[in-house]
Amino acid sequence: MVLDIVVIVLLVSMACAVVRAIRGPSVFERILAANVFGTKTLLLICVIGFLKGSPEDYLDIALMYAIVAFLGTVAILRCVEHGGFSSRKGDDDDA
Repeated sequence: MVLDIVVIVLLVSMACAVVRAIRGPSVFERILAANVFGTKTLLLICVIGFLKGSPEDYLDIALMYAIVAFLGTVAILRCVEHGGFSSRKGDDDDA
């Protein structure tokens, strides 16, 4: 009963994060909303694991999802900040 309510609240908050990601005035607010959506998805995976009765199986999936979501957020922020994935600012191929 309580976990069902938690699932509903998570889904509503995920919908709010999607709306913020679409309507966000700046790119950083959109990235933040996508990160919030990823965190809520992580929580939803854990709650589904408890609802199914085998949380240990779902927690492994949730941990892998958290790592991928974090690395994706860092990669996108680096791309936005530096304009690409190069390690130095002065990298030019035509030099």
